[in-house]
Order: sequence, then structure tokens, then C-alpha cells
Amino acid sequence: MNESLPIWDIQGEIADTLAVQNRLVLAAPTGSGKSTQVPQIILDDVLCGGSKVVVLQPRRVAARSLGRRVAWERSARLGDEVGYQVRFENHTGPETKIEFITEGVLLRRLQDDPRLAGVGAVLFDEFHERNLMSDLALGLVKKLQRTGRTDLKLVVMSATIETGPIARYLGQADDDPCRVLASDGRTFPVEIRFGQYRNRDPITEQAAEAVEQILRDNSPGDILIFMPGMGEIRGTIGSISRRRLPEPLELIPLHGDLPPADQDRAFAGSNRRKIVVATNVAETSVTIDGIRHVIDSGMARVAPPPTNAPAAPAARRLERATGFGPRAATSIAPGTTRRKSTAPICRSRC
Repeated sequence: MNESLPIWDIQGEIADTLAVQNRLVLAAPTGSGKSTQVPQIILDDVLCGGSKVVVLQPRRVAARSLGRRVAWERSARLGDEVGYQVRFENHTGPETKIEFITEGVLLRRLQDDPRLAGVGAVLFDEFHERNLMSDLALGLVKKLQRTGRTDLKLVVMSATIETGPIARYLGQADDDPCRVLASDGRTFPVEIRFGQYRNRDPITEQAAEAVEQILRDNSPGDILIFMPGMGEIRGTIGSISRRRLPEPLELIPLHGDLPPADQDRAFAGSNRRKIVVATNVAETSVTIDGIRHVIDSGMARVAPPPTNAPAAPAARRLERATGFGPRAATSIAPGTTRRKSTAPICRSRC
């Protein structure tokens, strides 16, 4: 465990709350340690190792990386005490006590074992990314608590969720919401720079230009670039590779459709400066060591088609530059209105 992370400031409150009630809403910023530390706190201090902690992740890459990280922190082999299960991959065993899984896996498990035998706590991580499957899973777990598993602990965690509505939903009555805890986190100074006003160049070229400027300024550290989709990721990597840059780079794409081995490249060490070009998969849950610069296109691919990222995702992207020391964040978001705030947002419609 890493007790230096900010989430440990409320470790006692988490354990005390779950000792007397079975539901909790936890708000903690990106980088506070909620995804890696809270499952361990619950296993060791609430369940006392007697039953399993299941942690629901909205993305496979997050489940895989968190399983590996927590296994390393507990000096365990992946698949023994700590493991993960996603589609087509199962690194768990009979002795697994902390298990990171995706929504589809949990729903299948509820079909096969409606009582979730052997499970002492279910954690819904990054619940701001909620969708139909996560909402269904939450409703089923809540119903299970009410109808036969009053001992089952249910925790909803997020960096940016509005805690009031979900606390009321999980409460015993409308006027009796469940307990909400918040971790303040720890941030460091971030220099925010905005791209050229009314720049009509493709965002892939703007990102490559921002990378070149960072290199020519001799600013140390790896770079994380947010793009809306695979096409823009490929275009950004191509634009960077075509430039005459002062040092060799490790250009790494990161998105949910990559094979596991290719996703792992983003988290592995390198003797070159890493440039990780990612979709919003890198906004939450996954932390890439060594990142000191974040370049935000200000866009995300959702339905309807790509649009400017709203304030909450922009704030989470900024937090990728605030957690581990002084950083720089650059926004190249297109638009007609620029405003400076706690996140690199450059369009009034955000």
C-alpha cells in the first residue's frame, strides 16, 4: 500500500462508516489513490480479509493496469491475492481477494450467482462514466443488499460526480441520504498555456507543434496528449514523426481497442522520452508515471459526433498534470471564445 497518497487522510472515516452501514459515496480527485488504495483499505480494515472486494471499472485498460498495480503494491503475483477479469482475459484464482472487473463481467456474474457468494464489497469506480450497464449493475447490487445480503458493502467512487443525487438514491429514504466522504487530494502548480487564437490548423498539427515547442524549450518529462479518437491519434503520431525534432521519441498510442500488449507500452519504462497519445481512457483510473506535460485537444468522441469536452472531463485532464510535481498543461481546443479557469477550456459552450 502507498500510505503517502491523499486518500489515506480519510482512511479512518472510510473504515468507520462501512463498519456501521453498508453504503458509501466517495468523491476523490484524480491521483488521490482511490482506485488503488480504497479496495485495500476495505479488504484489510473492514472485511479483515474474510471475503472478496470486487472493483468495477468502466474500461478494460483500467481494470488491467489497476490489477497489476495493486498486486505489485501487495507484493503478490497477479492472479493470486489480486487479479482482474475482462472480456477474454481472466487473471484470478480461488485465493483472489481483490478483483478488478468490467461491467459486463459483473452482470454475467450476477446472472450466474445472484447472491454474489464470497463477495464482501462491490466498488463502482469512476461512476461519472456511468452507462446503461453500470446503472443496471448498481440497481441489481442495491436490490441484492435489500433482499438478502445486508452484509454486502456498496461504495460508489468518482473524481467529478455530483454526490447529492447518487447519495439520495442509495439512502434509506429521500430525506436520509447515504454517507458522503470527500478527499481533497494533493495538487502542484500547473502552468496553463492556450493555443493560438482562431488557429485553423488540424488539431493533429497543433499538437505536434506543441510537442516541438516543449522539446525546444528543453522541458524535462514525458508528454500526454488527449485526442478524440483513433484517427486523430494516428494523425498526431504521424505529424510528430514527420518533424525534425531535437531528440528521439517513443511515440505510443493508447485507446481501448488496442491489444493488451500494446496498451502496456504506455505504462512501461523507456530510455527515450515518451509521447503518449490517448483518448479519454487516460482521464481517470490509469496513471502513467513520468508525465509532466499534458496537451489537451479539448475534444472527445461521444454520441453525437466529436464535440468540445465539457468542463468535468477537461478538469480531469488537467488533473493529470497536477498530481506529482510542477507541470505544464497546453490546451489547443478550437473555438471562438477563450476563458482561463482551473481547467484548459477554450470554448464558451463547454
